[in-house]
Amino acid sequence: MAKSPTFEQALAELEECADRLEQGDLPIDEALRLFERGVKNVQRCRKALTQVENKVERLMTNSAGDITTSALHLPQ
Repeated sequence: MAKSPTFEQALAELEECADRLEQGDLPIDEALRLFERGVKNVQRCRKALTQVENKVERLMTNSAGDITTSALHLPQ
């Protein structure tokens, strides 16, 4: 079973697909294939970012001076 690409790998492949599509000189079937790969990589990147967001916590100090944590919510 193939290992899923890392965030960085998926992002690099997405950028490569976008660069090739922007050239505009591809046959339609190749352009569609690259577009589909790009969409899959966007989904992979979003999933990875969501997983990281769920793990990241922000340190806070409460009124008693104790350090607590709360989930970090990133802007969408």
